[in-house]
Amino acid sequence: MKESAAGRKAASGTSFDVAVARGSGHAGRQTRGREVGLIPQVADDFDQVRAALAQNEVLKHISAAAAVGLARRGAPVALAPGVLLAQEGDPGDAVFVVLDGEVEIRSTTAGGREIRLTAFGRGSVVGEMAVLDGGPRSADMVATRKTRLWRIPRAALLEVLEAEPKAAVALVAELSRRLRATNADLEARTALDLGGRLARLLLAEQSARGLIALTQTEMARRVGVSREKVNRKLRDWMNEGWVEKTPSGVRLLSPERLQGVVKERLAG
Repeated sequence: MKESAAGRKAASGTSFDVAVARGSGHAGRQTRGREVGLIPQVADDFDQVRAALAQNEVLKHISAAAAVGLARRGAPVALAPGVLLAQEGDPGDAVFVVLDGEVEIRSTTAGGREIRLTAFGRGSVVGEMAVLDGGPRSADMVATRKTRLWRIPRAALLEVLEAEPKAAVALVAELSRRLRATNADLEARTALDLGGRLARLLLAEQSARGLIALTQTEMARRVGVSREKVNRKLRDWMNEGWVEKTPSGVRLLSPERLQGVVKERLAG
């Protein structure tokens, strides 16, 4: 298995095993929950999995008994930031419920540059496409921060979808929605220059206080340019009074100006 710059891929847990992966270069390793004192945590995770299933746009349509069955057939997985959950080309043998943290879907260009496609946070179900068609993973799945997930085997999910038609129809609708969103994102990336892409990123990532908790290196990776170019553009906007740098990160002072940048680029 090749290594990504993001880190090593985590081992997959079996029923009620805990997959522990560290981003400091140590390979992922499986340990029994009892060995690391996580049996109470597993019980908490089990309740959280059922809650996540009940709120998910697809799996909320399955019966309570089916949800319990899926949760019981799953296993917890813990990832450190930067660790691969799955790699492009891996078999699609499971889906994952994100309990905490974030999983980024990314691909790598021929030149080795990583491209962020999308990301999924708490309550999301990820990795279902390869599970449905039985093919390999089409992209890497990487934890962007400390992340806990629940791994549900492919066979378990397929059995539920066969027995629960409403969930199967909802899954098709959700995949169609994601495809439309991906197409819109690709169109925007094609139409927008650096300023448009960076403005769009800052607007999407800002907190309620207007703060963006991303480093300039991460911003550069997401918009597909060097850190130096991002830094120059931010300095331009600082001189205009649109943003400011704080110890907590970049803060938006005039989001409407950035929205105008995006609209202008898309219209032009």
